[in-house]
Amino acid sequence: MYRNFSMQFAPSTLTGIKSRLANYSFRFQGPAMVQKAASPIRPTDDDARTLARALMQGARFGALGVLDPISGAPLVSRIAVGEDEAGQPLTLISVLSHHTKALRAGPAASLLLGEPGPKGDPLTHPRITLQVIAEFVAQGSEDHLALRALYLAQHPKAQLYIDFGDFHLVRLAVTTAFLNGGFGKAFTLTATDLIR
Repeated sequence: MYRNFSMQFAPSTLTGIKSRLANYSFRFQGPAMVQKAASPIRPTDDDARTLARALMQGARFGALGVLDPISGAPLVSRIAVGEDEAGQPLTLISVLSHHTKALRAGPAASLLLGEPGPKGDPLTHPRITLQVIAEFVAQGSEDHLALRALYLAQHPKAQLYIDFGDFHLVRLAVTTAFLNGGFGKAFTLTATDLIR
């Protein structure tokens, strides 16, 4: 009976079963065998924190993910990115942009940072996805003046439009981060891990 068990399945099905089983580790507890999934997430260490901060510090553009306030569907936009004094992402966006309207309706968003290098598989290059809360900075406030100077130091060409009435500085306060340092190098980081 057991010798013929594998004959009941097509070869492609058996291959799929074997590959799924390879992703699990097994341990025995008395007579019962308990299946435990192996986590692909590594423990966060100083190297992960350093890489995450470097990706954030070096980013000048990123992909901002929001939810469309009308349809509720995901929407992704490329935005210019700087950072504030603590290393939190900072952007300058126009009220005319769809993602600005989305952030006004719901401030929770995600931000992907990290560009592929000139050679090799783009998926081997490190990148970080930040879960953020958008905080609009009131124009004319002390905070605005300080962040304006920081942003212009990182994006000097923004001098042409930063003071237009329809543009707003927005701090993207990080709540959680997911670092992919390349194949087999996945980490989950907290906001505290990213503070400089």
